[in-house]
Amino acid sequence: MDYVWLWVLLGVLVIGGLWLVGMRNGLVRLKVRVEEAWSDITVQLKRRADLIPNLIETVKGYAKHESAVFENVTKARAATIAGANLADPAKAAKAEGDFQAAMKSLFAVAEAYPQLQASQNFLGLQSELSDTEDKIMAARRFYNGGVREFNTKVKLWPNSFFAKGLGFQALAFFEVADLDKIQDAPEVKF
Repeated sequence: MDYVWLWVLLGVLVIGGLWLVGMRNGLVRLKVRVEEAWSDITVQLKRRADLIPNLIETVKGYAKHESAVFENVTKARAATIAGANLADPAKAAKAEGDFQAAMKSLFAVAEAYPQLQASQNFLGLQSELSDTEDKIMAARRFYNGGVREFNTKVKLWPNSFFAKGLGFQALAFFEVADLDKIQDAPEVKF
């Protein structure tokens, strides 16, 4: 009779242990997927950063007197690929918002020069940049979807009791501020 309770207790411990291992493995799997998605974002951010110097040089040929705009874009470009910003989605999102505001100013300058708008080099760079922006948005959606899945699993009961003890915490989304809401976007005057 005493062995029955021992077997029941042993069964409960085995089932609980298997559940804990399964939960941990599921969280690890989701976290690896999120890390992969973040890696995709950083690849696209670096690809875009590589296009910016060519774009700036093309625009400089037509608008040499707009050095402040070029400096802002260069600084914002550097911030988007800085190691500290690429390691933290919140910092990366801030840098991305600043970059988008700087690029908005650069394209405002470009609009003032019809010859530049007709330049094949400028149009090609603009097309590549647009393609890269689309890839960044797709990678961001994939990353945020992975973060949503991971955070949901971390916060659901009973996982929430064990996840933190196993070293899992909710992750940050990669959310870029809406450009229309950016208050300190540089203003271009002619």
